[in-house]
Amino acid sequence: MCGIVGFFGPDDVVGDIVIGLTALQHRGQDAAGIASFDGNFHLHKGNGLINDVFKPKHLKKLKGNIGIGHARYTTQGSGDAELAQPFTTSYPFGLAMVHNGNVINFRSAAKRLHEKYHVLPKTSNDLELIMYTFASELRLKNLDALSVVDIFDAVETTQELVKGAYATITIIAGHGLLAFNDPHGIRPLVMGRRDTPDGPVFAFASESTCFDYLEFDLIENIGPGQAVFIDQNFQVHHKNPPAKPKAFCVFEHIYFAREDSVIHGRLVARERVRLGKILARKVREAGLEPDMVIDVPSSGYFAASGLAEAIGVPYRRALVKNNHMGRSFIVSSQAGREDVVKKKLNPIREFVAGKKIAVVDDSIVRGTTSRRIVRILREAGAKEVYFISSAPPIISPCIYGIDMAMSTELIAANYSEEEICRYIEADKVIYQSLEDLQALFGEDKGHGGSCFACFSGKYPTGDVTKYLRHIQEERTSHRKEEKTTSVSAKAPAPTEH
Repeated sequence: MCGIVGFFGPDDVVGDIVIGLTALQHRGQDAAGIASFDGNFHLHKGNGLINDVFKPKHLKKLKGNIGIGHARYTTQGSGDAELAQPFTTSYPFGLAMVHNGNVINFRSAAKRLHEKYHVLPKTSNDLELIMYTFASELRLKNLDALSVVDIFDAVETTQELVKGAYATITIIAGHGLLAFNDPHGIRPLVMGRRDTPDGPVFAFASESTCFDYLEFDLIENIGPGQAVFIDQNFQVHHKNPPAKPKAFCVFEHIYFAREDSVIHGRLVARERVRLGKILARKVREAGLEPDMVIDVPSSGYFAASGLAEAIGVPYRRALVKNNHMGRSFIVSSQAGREDVVKKKLNPIREFVAGKKIAVVDDSIVRGTTSRRIVRILREAGAKEVYFISSAPPIISPCIYGIDMAMSTELIAANYSEEEICRYIEADKVIYQSLEDLQALFGEDKGHGGSCFACFSGKYPTGDVTKYLRHIQEERTSHRKEEKTTSVSAKAPAPTEH
């Protein structure tokens, strides 16, 4: 999962890009990059947060009235700086591209690129496959008289050849700004506009929240398979999407998106309140009578408030978050995740001591973070702790850009609710039901369809058995290499003879 932005207007856009990326920092904290164009491409990227990567000296060089930006969250591949986006290629015309998502036919797509187009990707980043496939299709057109139809044809072929989840933004040098989604619309992408005395500024972004900071109007969501191209005259062109059902990632609503974002016409905060209210039935059925409801900051807040309102008990914020710590879910190692939880949450003992606490989190993925939270509350004197997940049990790996790609890492895929309850040391564990989640976000509720694969095992892109096997092989190999490196680093230097 990453954050992407793109801007095109009458004046330099680097300021808008930085503000937009900062508003999307929650989507990725590993690396960041910006590419701008003013007749030449200007590129700067590196590991770290937005404010660490971009200093005034870098921003001065990022000239141009068209530009794109990326905040990276590492899923597949390493965290090497060379994998930071945007990526660029000089032919045809000059392209710069960013994406959010995950390609699931990496090996076959890379093989096809090499055998048919004689292109050899330099890195393991999915973006190269998308960019070079699009570039290879584009160069088959009449480049002396490139039309919007030609661009959309290249997009459509790319969407047919590259499988998985992806939202992309591309600068086509001398022609304009292009955005397109995968055929199922799994990852979020929105379009905005701000009118100025010199003309309109158009923008694409992963979430609408960055438009609020920049005073843009939200124009539309980029739908499944849709492409939007803004030409040099600031004319907006649309490509009609293929007839495939939408499968938008429901985990965006549960956890990943910011609560002040609007996704497909639905405010994320309001949907999380609804998730909490729906949980009230299961709390009553379990016979629980908590003294208060608290949240795991910050993604559990709205669900917790909804639950408290529905069952008629007080809501309190009894876990205080250190806002200078990152989001534990998107830290790449389990040890790192546990360390973040330990350092970022501090209980208010006066609220907790002697009380029966219902603590609401967005989900339970691996279980170790949940156990740490239960222990924090018990150490603060809680009488009983009920751990409540606003998401159903996660039983299947996400292959579309969220870092939970091995079944062995998913506690609900391997243990019953009773076993999970004992493992996390809670008095009771309650999950959202999949049926209730589908009723809220299913096609019959006007949402247009969602991806529930991590809860159901049914993937919108079809049979993914081969891809899951590849992921498991790669991760097992990577961990063996890390272990070997760690042992080698600790071993004493050999005696010289």
